[in-house]
Amino acid sequence: MNKPTLFPRRQILQLGAASVAGLAMMRTSAVDAAPAAGKPWLRKTLKIGMIGVKGSLADKFAAAKEAGFEGVELNAPGFNVEEANAAAKATGLIIDGTVGSDHWGVRHTDPDPEVRAKALVSLRKGIEQTAAVGADTMLLVPGRGSDGTADEVFKRALDNISQALPDAEKHGVSILMENVWNEMFYDVDGGTEQTADAFAAFIDAFDSPWVGAQFDIGNHWRFGDPAGWVRTLDQRIKKLDIKGFSRETGKFTKITEGDIDWPSVKKALRDIKFTGWLAAEVGGGDLERLKEVSRNLDKALQCSESVPSVG
Repeated sequence: MNKPTLFPRRQILQLGAASVAGLAMMRTSAVDAAPAAGKPWLRKTLKIGMIGVKGSLADKFAAAKEAGFEGVELNAPGFNVEEANAAAKATGLIIDGTVGSDHWGVRHTDPDPEVRAKALVSLRKGIEQTAAVGADTMLLVPGRGSDGTADEVFKRALDNISQALPDAEKHGVSILMENVWNEMFYDVDGGTEQTADAFAAFIDAFDSPWVGAQFDIGNHWRFGDPAGWVRTLDQRIKKLDIKGFSRETGKFTKITEGDIDWPSVKKALRDIKFTGWLAAEVGGGDLERLKEVSRNLDKALQCSESVPSVG
């Protein structure tokens, strides 16, 4: 297989009127859904599994809202759409996106074509459910490197996920790839100076405005500089995940612990003019723990700073 061609966003903008229109719809996280002037430059959201408060979904949403979050991400497919919509309406918490519920176990890179077919069905259902609750992004782990050679897993993921692009366009839901420890687009033994070039090339290979990145700031600190990854991924980034990590101990940490250089990450995000959703992905818990997480987001990246200060 030939090496994938990297398509810069400026080339996508030259693909014609239809592609330009699609790109304008796709950039909801960075433009249309971005805070208005004078509003916080980062909108705090979290994963539904972090909310350890007992009770109904509405009770959980209310706790997240009280803790200082504006949004929540559900696991799709698999949740009750009516219940989720009712909880959002009752509490004012926004369902800003979803996360693939089974993308680790049912993978787009599996050697078995029947498993890949199941992964595609799940992705399509997830996209449909995402749209049904008014969200516009679905986070996806594209596969696992140990499913084959680098070329094999690249092609399987590209071919399988591409079949869901018409669904993404139909429902107005962007498929956002996450940089995770899945042995794809980085070398497990490659050291700490690795770049995001391979990850960027994978996203660009789809040649679609409906595919982007939900960049997890902490996930690859073990392998490369997150600020450098931000600059390389640039406008491909539509949302952010955040967690702490310590190179010294080799373990994930609370967001404000560990040794990530948050000022450098913030500067990189400003340099690419990112504004939009920032999703906590750390250990959750009760209301007090959620408040702590919310404060940690503010401490790391000063979420409440207004949009005009980002430049």
